[in-house]
Amino acid sequence: MKYNLIIADDHKMFLDGLLSILNSEKEYNILLTAKDGKHIAKYLEINPDEKIDLIITDISMPELDGISLNKIIKERKKPTRTLVVSMHNDADMIDNLIEHDVDGYVPKNAEKEELLKAIKTILKGEKYFSKEIKDIYLENKFSKKKQEEIKLTQREIDVITLIAQEFTTQEIADQLFLSKHTIESYRKNLIAKLNVRNLAGLTKYALKMKYIKP
Repeated sequence: MKYNLIIADDHKMFLDGLLSILNSEKEYNILLTAKDGKHIAKYLEINPDEKIDLIITDISMPELDGISLNKIIKERKKPTRTLVVSMHNDADMIDNLIEHDVDGYVPKNAEKEELLKAIKTILKGEKYFSKEIKDIYLENKFSKKKQEEIKLTQREIDVITLIAQEFTTQEIADQLFLSKHTIESYRKNLIAKLNVRNLAGLTKYALKMKYIKP
C-alpha cells in the first residue's frame, strides 16, 4: 500500500531535500509539491475526492500560511493528516496549531530518522510532536494557567489596560490621578507578578484576559 503525500514549503533547498528523503521510501507517493499554501488549497478545491493521506507544510509561506492551510485541510470531508515541519518555536503559534488539530510538529533541524518516525506515526492515526515542541507547549500551558490564577487589583487592571492601549507613563498617571513614579512601580510589579519580560508581555496578558479588544 502506498500513501499519497503533498509537501508545501517555500524554501527550495529544504523542499528538495525532503523530497529526496521521501522518494527513497517505497511506501510514499508524492502527489504534489508547492512553495505556498494557496497552491495546495487550490489543488484540494479542484480535487475534493482525491485520497490524500498526509500534507507536510511549513508555517511561514507566501499567499497562505501553514496555520490557515491546516484549517482548510481539516475542513475536508476526506481524512487528511497534517505534519508541520518548521523552524518556528513560538509558544502561541504551537498552541494555535495543536488547538486546530494538527497531527504532528517537528523542527526543521530534526534528524532524518525522527522525520520519518513522525510521518509513520501520523499515518498510523497517532499524533507526533518532537520533545522540543512538547516542552514548549506544556511550558506555555503551565504559564497561562499560572497567569489565570493570579488575581489583580482593580488598580492593577486599570494600569495594565492603559499600558496595553499604548498610553505613556505620564498619560496613565494623569488619567488615574497618580504620580509618574507610582505608575512605574505598578508597571515593574505587574511584570514580576505576571512573570512576563516586558510591556509586550503585559499587552498579551491584557488581550488574553479581554481587558482590551484585539
